[in-house]
Amino acid sequence: MSNLDFESLSYLKLLLEVEGVGPQKIFSLLSKFSSIEEVFHASQEKLINVNGINRTLATKIRLASDSLSKAKEDLEETINKIDALGGQILSYWDEEYPEPLKKIYFPPLIIFTLGKFTAADEFSIAIVGTRQPSIYGKLQAEKFSSELASKNITIVSGLARGIDTIAHEAALKANGRTIAVIGSGLDVIYPPENKKLFEQIKEHGVIVSEFELGTKPDAQNFPRRNRIISGLSLGALIIETKFTGGAMQTAAYALDQNREVFALPGNVNVIQSEGPNSLIQRSEAKLVTCPEDILVELEAKLKPSLTERVQRPAIELNLFEQKVYEFLDTEPKHIDDISIATSMNISDCLVNLLTLEFKGVVKQLPGKMFIKC
Repeated sequence: MSNLDFESLSYLKLLLEVEGVGPQKIFSLLSKFSSIEEVFHASQEKLINVNGINRTLATKIRLASDSLSKAKEDLEETINKIDALGGQILSYWDEEYPEPLKKIYFPPLIIFTLGKFTAADEFSIAIVGTRQPSIYGKLQAEKFSSELASKNITIVSGLARGIDTIAHEAALKANGRTIAVIGSGLDVIYPPENKKLFEQIKEHGVIVSEFELGTKPDAQNFPRRNRIISGLSLGALIIETKFTGGAMQTAAYALDQNREVFALPGNVNVIQSEGPNSLIQRSEAKLVTCPEDILVELEAKLKPSLTERVQRPAIELNLFEQKVYEFLDTEPKHIDDISIATSMNISDCLVNLLTLEFKGVVKQLPGKMFIKC
C-alpha cells in the first residue's frame, strides 16, 4: 500500500482520471495547493490561476469531485486484489518509488508492483529488441545481460518475446536482478508462455505496471511502458529491431530523458539490424561490441555497483596519501582542487597521487584530473 493515506490516494486517482490532467499539471497544482484534496475544494478562480489550468479544465476538476465515492470504492477493490497478488501500490511520493523514474519529464504518479525494489536497482541497464531475433541477436542478448548482471547491474526489459525474454532469463541465470515493465495489469501475464518467467522475476526482481488490474496488453499501452523501461535505467542497449520496432521508441525516450543509448551493430542485409545501425549512423547511440564498452562509458555512475561485490584488500597508506585519497571520490577532481583541499603544494600532491596510482586505488584522467578506482 502507498504511503499516501487512503483519502489522498483516492483524490490522486480521481485527478488522474480527469481528461487533460497529467503529471506536469498535477505538479503545477501542488505548487499552489498544499494537498490534492485541497485542489478539489478550490474555487474555479483559484484553479485557473495555476499554470496550465484553463477554465474548461478547472470546470472538469470541480465536477470530478462528484465521483469521489465511486473512486474510493474502486480503490478499495484494487487494494484488496493487489494484496491478494502479494503486490503493492506506489505513488510518486513514496520512499520505495524508484528515484531514477522520478527524474523523467512524464513520470507515472502511481505504479503497481510485484516484488521489491532494492538500492542496487538504481544501477540498471535496459536491454530491449525485436520479438524475432536472429541467432546472432539471441547470443548477444544473452552475453550482454549475463555479464552485466554478474557485475551487480540490474537488467530492465519489457517481458516481450525475443530479446526481452532472453535478457530477463540470462540475468536470472547469472544470479542477478531483473525488472520487467509490462503493458498490462499485473494480473494479465503476456505473453502467456512467460508465466514461469514472470513468477521468477517476482521473486528475484520486480514486475512493474502503471496500468490498472485487468488491463489487456493493447498496442497503445506499449509506448507508455517503454518510457518507464528507459526511465528506470542509466542507459538502454538496443539489440536488433526494425525502424518501426518498439525498441526504437525506448531509444527515443532514453534520449529525451538524458539517458545513454547503446546499439549493437548488425548485418546490413538483415532487417533486424535496421534500428541499431540507424541509431549509430545518426550518432544517437554509442556503438558497442561487448559489455565492457557499456561499463567504460558509464564507469562513474556504475562505480558503487561494480565495487559492491568486490572486497578491496587492505592497502597501507601513509598520512599524506590517506589525506589525498579521502578527498577523492568517483567524480574527477583537478590537481589544483586537490592541492587546496589537502594543504599540499602541487608537486607533493602529484608524488602522492603517483604512489596511489601504483597501488591501484587512484586513476589519472586527461587534464590532470583524478578519481578513486
